[in-house]
Amino acid sequence: METIEVMISNVTFRNEENGYTVLSCHLGRRDITAVGILPDFHRGEQIRLTGDWVEHPQYGMQFKATGFELVMPTTLLGIERFLASAGIKGVKESMAHSIVHRFGEETLTILSEHPERLMEIPGIGRKKYREIAASFHDKLQLRDAMIFLQSYGIPPKLAVKISRMYGDTTETVVRSNPYRLCEDIEGVGFLTADRIGAAMGIAPESEFRLRSAVKYVLQDAAAASGHCYLPRTALEEKTGALLHVDAELIRTQIAALLLEHELVSEAGEEDDRVYLRAYARAEKEVAQRLMELMAALPAAQHPGLSGRIDRFEKRKGITFSPLQREAIVRAMDTGVFVVTGGPGTGKTTLIQCMIEQMESEGSVLLCAPTGRAAKRMAEATGMESKTIHRLLEYSGETSGFSRDEDNPLETSCVIVDEVSMVDLMLMRSLLRAIEPGTRLVLVGDSDQLPSVGAGNVLGDILQSGVIPAVCLHDIFRQSETSRIVVNAHRINEGEMPLLNEKGTDFFFERTDTAVSTAETVVRLVTQRLPGFLKMRPEERVRRIQVLAPTRKGECGVDVINLRLQQALNPPAPDKPALTWGETVFRLGDKVMQTHNDYSIEWERLPDGEQGTGVFNGDVGFVTDVDQEESTLTVLFDEEREVVYTTQQLENLELAYCLSVHKSQGSEFPVVVMPVFGGPQILLTRNLFYTALTRAKSLVVLVGREETVRMMVQNNQILKRWTALDERLRRTAEMMAL
Repeated sequence: METIEVMISNVTFRNEENGYTVLSCHLGRRDITAVGILPDFHRGEQIRLTGDWVEHPQYGMQFKATGFELVMPTTLLGIERFLASAGIKGVKESMAHSIVHRFGEETLTILSEHPERLMEIPGIGRKKYREIAASFHDKLQLRDAMIFLQSYGIPPKLAVKISRMYGDTTETVVRSNPYRLCEDIEGVGFLTADRIGAAMGIAPESEFRLRSAVKYVLQDAAAASGHCYLPRTALEEKTGALLHVDAELIRTQIAALLLEHELVSEAGEEDDRVYLRAYARAEKEVAQRLMELMAALPAAQHPGLSGRIDRFEKRKGITFSPLQREAIVRAMDTGVFVVTGGPGTGKTTLIQCMIEQMESEGSVLLCAPTGRAAKRMAEATGMESKTIHRLLEYSGETSGFSRDEDNPLETSCVIVDEVSMVDLMLMRSLLRAIEPGTRLVLVGDSDQLPSVGAGNVLGDILQSGVIPAVCLHDIFRQSETSRIVVNAHRINEGEMPLLNEKGTDFFFERTDTAVSTAETVVRLVTQRLPGFLKMRPEERVRRIQVLAPTRKGECGVDVINLRLQQALNPPAPDKPALTWGETVFRLGDKVMQTHNDYSIEWERLPDGEQGTGVFNGDVGFVTDVDQEESTLTVLFDEEREVVYTTQQLENLELAYCLSVHKSQGSEFPVVVMPVFGGPQILLTRNLFYTALTRAKSLVVLVGREETVRMMVQNNQILKRWTALDERLRRTAEMMAL
């Protein structure tokens, strides 16, 4: 093992995902190459590396580093290079030269202890010096924390999150209880914290470890599978499989967490249900508020309602079925009403009539879970529709909603579309903002995939039987010619779709291998469909959407995205780009937000309205790339402009191809879907149905007929452990006493 001190002349390669870095360095008068899992070092920095010399078969002698330490420069040239290359806000080469010229060898001391003296330099005022000082402090703090964290094997991307959360106290917090990271930092799982704990010598039977594992299992069940609780036996088994300790130790800690009210236990039919406290409270509150809305609006007379419906029918040239007509009347007579149905069943027309009748008695607000769903609703109704977050006036500064029980929505009726996507926590926030006496109409398709977040809100409401609902099944005449509509209903009923009928909007392209399937998908998007539909080249990426059942493999989201990016938006001198991990984001790319970011700022075009929050599933286009400032601008929904810093790119991914789950709430003119194979747990009937119902004008399936048949026959729906239906029934019974 050897220790060397070098100055970095260039960062030749860096993988942001795992931190593997190749550095060109000066070792005295020699030029050497150093490699290893290293922090985000910059050109001009001086570092001390510990490791061994190794002979690479292709690149020759290299120093393979296993340890590292930042050495603050002492020479004037070293200090100047460090300031110019360290990414300090407001300090480029010319400014770095001015600072070092003024303060010499005391420069770093001045920046750390007396940054106000920067104002002695022409061009630096009070605002500028504070900006430089804050950036310098953050840079050193972040570097120290990352070096500490990466010494325990934490990847750089995660190390940045942790150090930004805890700041100067990072090392103290992590050393005292590394398992705290699981609760505080999104993206830190129990296994990461456990690896740190083991490296620090924390005993396998540690109370910190056992408790963290129990809560992690419940959190993971909610995040990965949508469960609100786990049966106690399942919780003990899953925790035991994670920890490999005596089962009695786990039972003891579950009991302690229950006594301290961090967990909640309730009797179930076969086993006790164990909740994280937040989910138990949310289920109770949603049930209570729904039933209060029901009770606050008793049935009333609506003079002239039948005549108004008649006039609506005449104006639209339609005739409602008896079930649809009954639904309109019942929606006027109840506090909460649910409308479900698949494509072509007249759901949109029914809602239009409901809006018209309800507006005759008061104001109506429309909303949906995503921007795309809200936009579709606005186009269908001719009224403004907002995302639920925007309706509730989400504030990134307070990390909460301005509209709640103390500041409720001022309206007579709220109509929510695509309610199958609404998870338990978002439904609770919405209900808090709706005063008793206000109508609530929930619209959705109960056969689609459930929400990404925990809960089964629409399914449980329907299952409870205490909220009035209508389920539309009949396909109306104007939709009978659409094979998209017909096939969606056939699939839902377990029947094979009708494939390749001439002159229809539904096609199937047979392929023999996964690679040929992916290649065919690319040709369809880039050449064949644009030619068939007479699209302009720039329309391809906006009108055609590829949806894949899986993320991995040749026909998965990740590979097809790379293929389509190369075909639709290849590298070019006039297309600047930024790289995060293995993804290159290029000017013009179609991208999607993958996690809720409540604090990121946006500006609405063209009126300049400003706000915060971009949400999981939002799709947009890269409209600007500033390589000098390392920022990237995305335009979402053709109106909200968001500027991303390099670090924020971790929440973006390419969106030429989306997973079916991420496409919920959207509608695309053309959907192309590879159907070649994959895990049976993903190739399900309701996933297939959800994908087809995203298409407005044309569907093209590419792959094997056997895969289509398997998806149709696979009606396996993973049960979500939720109890909202039971709580609704119990609450209704109690209120009836």
